Amino acid sequence: MIEIQGLVKRFNDATILDGIDLTIEQGEIIVVIGPSGTGKSTLLRCVNFLEQPNAGRIRIGDLDVDVARASKKEILALRRRTAFVFQNYALFANKTALENVAEGLIVVNGWKKARAHARARELLARVGLGDKVDAYPASLSGGQQQRVGIARAMAAQAEVILFDEPTSSLDPEWVEEVLGVMKQLARERQTMLVVTHEMSFARDVADRVIFMSDGRIVEQGPPSQLFSAPEDERTRSFLRKVLATQEAL
Repeated sequence: MIEIQGLVKRFNDATILDGIDLTIEQGEIIVVIGPSGTGKSTLLRCVNFLEQPNAGRIRIGDLDVDVARASKKEILALRRRTAFVFQNYALFANKTALENVAEGLIVVNGWKKARAHARARELLARVGLGDKVDAYPASLSGGQQQRVGIARAMAAQAEVILFDEPTSSLDPEWVEEVLGVMKQLARERQTMLVVTHEMSFARDVADRVIFMSDGRIVEQGPPSQLFSAPEDERTRSFLRKVLATQEAL
């Protein structure tokens, strides 16, 4: 189980996260939606300590961290229990798909190169890239690069995978191939915390959808409830605009 309590993040005088409380059960798929600039991506980055929160607690399994006083050892432990899929792929340009997936296994987990490469081949095959193991990122489409990023996250065997708008940088023809891999992970009950504007994914795959605004969780619930009968006017207004835009495409 993952538990976030009172998470606060400030940049100078601006409060980006204003006391976030969130519990995620093992195997649960949580999708976070809301307007741009409301703290959704910052929430993921704070969980993974890509950004240092100012206050709050994060508990993953038996690891309980006071974020304002987190030691380097605790931060490393948190990062080992989470994996991050970036919206801009964040692959090593000078490494092949195989090497990108294997790198963390070698450097972080201390695996021998042969073992790490064997595991990387398995994972690339699972995301449909078994024939691209020797390809460099520059020769891959955006969808293929993102699938390499997902395979790299899978390699970490983390308790939760954090997806930061994983399709936002993709051309429309590549979106479905990335969502397809994510749906497969959901069927396997991989714990996932996903920030996305893909409302169809949220509706079809999420166990729970969270609407954020102004650095706070406004409301949350099963997709059937939140999409059909949202309680807060901010949620209703957001969904009207987003769903109308996506239906027009």
